[in-house]
Amino acid sequence: MAWAFLPLALAPLVTPATVLAVPADTAAQALLPEPTGPVVLSIGGALRLTNKDGQAHFDMAMLERLPQTSFQTQTPWYGQPRKFTGPLLRDVLAAVGANGQTLEARALNDYRVTIPVADTQRYDVIIARLIDDKPMPLRDKGPLFIVYPFDRHSELRSSLYYGRSAWQLRRLDLR
Repeated sequence: MAWAFLPLALAPLVTPATVLAVPADTAAQALLPEPTGPVVLSIGGALRLTNKDGQAHFDMAMLERLPQTSFQTQTPWYGQPRKFTGPLLRDVLAAVGANGQTLEARALNDYRVTIPVADTQRYDVIIARLIDDKPMPLRDKGPLFIVYPFDRHSELRSSLYYGRSAWQLRRLDLR
């Protein structure tokens, strides 16, 4: 019998009472908890860990339990640098056992953009849930916003990476 083990990035989502090794055929349902609040992010496609209908659904509390990263950066959408906080996109992908090479990010208004998974390893891209330490309202690009650390890498200050920063994020699909 094959066994699957809990990815390190999932540790904050799992209580000490959770079984950490389960048969591989049941690992996906056993290791990713189900959301208890409204779903704010759905992930589909090439992933190993799901919690409903072959997809991974996250409520805000699940995203808050992942390690958080903050940085301040200038963006084209705000007149001054803003502080963004949220889990690293690579940690979210690890939490679902991502297998793909690209992500399609989809916003509430159906804006779609393709992001290479390699970006998440090369840069500290976050799924921001806070702006200036406050939840991001829907009318101000929230509740979730993919943000690159534009001020840390000059190559990120371009239309290519600005276009990959999907606000009002609702879904990711791995390919």
